[in-house]
Amino acid sequence: MTFSIDDDAAFSTPHIVEQTLRDFDDSRIGAVAIPYLEPRKDDRLMQKAPDRESVWITDRFIGTAHALRRDIFLKLGGYREHLVHQGEESDYCIRMLDAGYLVRLGNADPIHHFESPKRDFRRMDYYGCRNPVIYSWQNVPMPWLPVHLVATTINCLTWTFRPERFAVRMRGALGGWGAMFGFPRSPVKHSVYRVSRHLRKCGAMSLTAIKELLRL
Repeated sequence: MTFSIDDDAAFSTPHIVEQTLRDFDDSRIGAVAIPYLEPRKDDRLMQKAPDRESVWITDRFIGTAHALRRDIFLKLGGYREHLVHQGEESDYCIRMLDAGYLVRLGNADPIHHFESPKRDFRRMDYYGCRNPVIYSWQNVPMPWLPVHLVATTINCLTWTFRPERFAVRMRGALGGWGAMFGFPRSPVKHSVYRVSRHLRKCGAMSLTAIKELLRL
């Protein structure tokens, strides 16, 4: 297994690795989204499984708190380098789902993410719009691709109405549209796309329900 946290994050207890390893108790679990808090923002606990009785599956993990099966990561080619800064986790997760592996919500003690108050929003805004466009082009199957591309672009641009940030996000969206044709399409299966969208919209589902939908 491979564990990854950001340079501004820290384990809250020494038990997190051991606890997370227990969450890989099914061979189809390719990644675990480790619970985390952002103390400088609020006290919400994120990526935590609703209960311990079921295995809860989500559509993605946050880069600051996750663990991966290393062999699957290497088999799928890891993160796509051209996504650079943001969106690489979502891209990897849907490709992993297409290969039959799942992201589980964790049960471990939380990681504490002390997000820096000094963030490079220009870089975040640019790649935060560019990369979802490229993600759509490479992963979304027809006939959903055109609608997904347009909706993604609109959502990215309406994230903030501050003029200086909107201008950067516009450049990012245009950069994505201009660059996407240079990357090969490898759309996921229709069933995988539908399940991914359902998880994104409605939240986590049990492993049993996911297996039935995907026929794993």
